[in-house]
Amino acid sequence: MTARAIVAEFVGTFCLVLAIAGAALFAAPSAGLVAVALAAGISVVSMAYAVGNISGAHFNPAVTVGLIAAGRFDSAKAPAYIVAQVLGGAAAALVLSVVLSSGIGVKANTFVGASNHYGGTGQFGLVASFLFEVVITALFLVVIVGSTSRKAPSGFAPLAIGLALALFHIIAIPVTNASLNPARSTATALFAGTGPLSQLWVFWVAPILGGVIGGAIGRYLQEE
Repeated sequence: MTARAIVAEFVGTFCLVLAIAGAALFAAPSAGLVAVALAAGISVVSMAYAVGNISGAHFNPAVTVGLIAAGRFDSAKAPAYIVAQVLGGAAAALVLSVVLSSGIGVKANTFVGASNHYGGTGQFGLVASFLFEVVITALFLVVIVGSTSRKAPSGFAPLAIGLALALFHIIAIPVTNASLNPARSTATALFAGTGPLSQLWVFWVAPILGGVIGGAIGRYLQEE
């Protein structure tokens, strides 16, 4: 593992969170959830092509842990990757916070609205939200492991992964605001107050559990 790989994970996660949270804050009020889903997918495609050859383009603690379960990543490298991902996401949220605070009369969402959530009026409950995050993250890892296998068409993995992430955001935004990524969840929760912070554990445990399940399934299917 090199310092460049850690910086690549920081930069990639910074871009991903800037895209997702930025779209949720500024684009979603007028363009809707599809704008957020497209921002997620496009940012992953872009950064995977940009720095994937350096770090593997995880940009997500659940992906890092899932790739360990798939036998694709050394567990000793995971802590440094995860720290870089969380810091990259937090840095992006900080930039968005500064921009949001300078707006006067701007039609924008809040960090509470951009954070992942469950329970409350008009929201799904804990069990449904937890289950859904496990399932969609597991499927996401199946796509990652399969599209990056030796048997897959060369060079198309970022497209498959980006399209899958956009798809899962379209499905999951109405349920949990679509986490699939503890670094993304942490980034917005840090600026959203006690409510999202108190629920943050769900958006660490469920995606990581889903990542392990999906990584194991992908490993079995690809027989690597």
